[in-house]
Amino acid sequence: MTDLPKKEQLYELIRANPFISQQDLATQLGLSRSAVANYIATLVRERRILGRAYVLPDQRPVVCIGASNLDRKLRSIDRLVLGTSNPASQDESFGGVARNIAENLARLGTPTALITAVGNDASGGALLAHAEETGIDTRGALRLDGASSGTYTAVLGHDGDMVVALADMALNDRLSPAFLATRQQQRAGAALVVADLNLPIESVAALLDDAARDGVPLVLVAASEPKMARLPHSLRGLRLLILNEGELAARVGRTLDSDAAIGAACLELQRQGAQDLIVTRGARGVMHTSPAGMMHLEAPRVEVVDVTGAGDAFAAAVCWSLHKDGDDAADLGLACRRGLQLSAMTIGCAQTVCPTLDAGHLESLINASELD
Repeated sequence: MTDLPKKEQLYELIRANPFISQQDLATQLGLSRSAVANYIATLVRERRILGRAYVLPDQRPVVCIGASNLDRKLRSIDRLVLGTSNPASQDESFGGVARNIAENLARLGTPTALITAVGNDASGGALLAHAEETGIDTRGALRLDGASSGTYTAVLGHDGDMVVALADMALNDRLSPAFLATRQQQRAGAALVVADLNLPIESVAALLDDAARDGVPLVLVAASEPKMARLPHSLRGLRLLILNEGELAARVGRTLDSDAAIGAACLELQRQGAQDLIVTRGARGVMHTSPAGMMHLEAPRVEVVDVTGAGDAFAAAVCWSLHKDGDDAADLGLACRRGLQLSAMTIGCAQTVCPTLDAGHLESLINASELD
């Protein structure tokens, strides 16, 4: 690299580390800070980098923001009997809505970054190491001394359906607006921002404000019915909200007992500022908004092995579709079909994120389903 002109040497250093500081560039190249700034300004004018954070045009990632935790799944060997001890098998894996979405996206070949909070403990180190091995950029993560990384414990019946889950996710409250502001450059350089509702309501509101101001599409993914309280009243700036029927009912404060009621609830949220919504309905498929009204898609049949992670897989495939096709040209119906196929693939395997996932496999499943 030493034979290259200084500007090209600087460009290669930025390609290797898009978060490198101007001072580090100056030190490595033997230049003044002002000379580095001039070279960067030239690269911006040439559209070889996209301004601050030095984001390269062909490498704009999907930035996922929210929960990472250690998942523990206890599966009853026989029919579950409440109020007594039940024989069970145990499995541990890495989880968290934002982390699961990020891993699915990375396995689909999408440049992906994860902004999350972990304790500076063994679990946190393992979470980030696994993410990095999968190809996820974790440099924006918050590492906290004296804190335990989040945990999620699910109790499954012998048929694989969830009976109850317990989550220690308080660490995500540290993903405050002030902290997110320190990652503003990274977020502004994203092709798409995906956040889960494990974030504090003030942080979700800040992400909505930034999306409305900066024009980076924002997808919000619900985490549970109680955490719908973390969704601000104004949804201005929101490209897409992904949630299930119960979460939608919690938002509007009424029972949704028909397709028409779901459609009316979606329209209510669109009036609050959301551009589109997708409502997942388990084995009954999904409904989504469109210019022609509410659309319904059936779910593919699948033998249930483990439902954990299926909703996150669906959300990841939808986001992959938006990133792959470009948000302006994206077909939300196609995105949902991709989501349903990846969700079915995840339900049919024992892992939270299907280890055999890749983009070619997913597309072949979609093509095969359309021929049925």
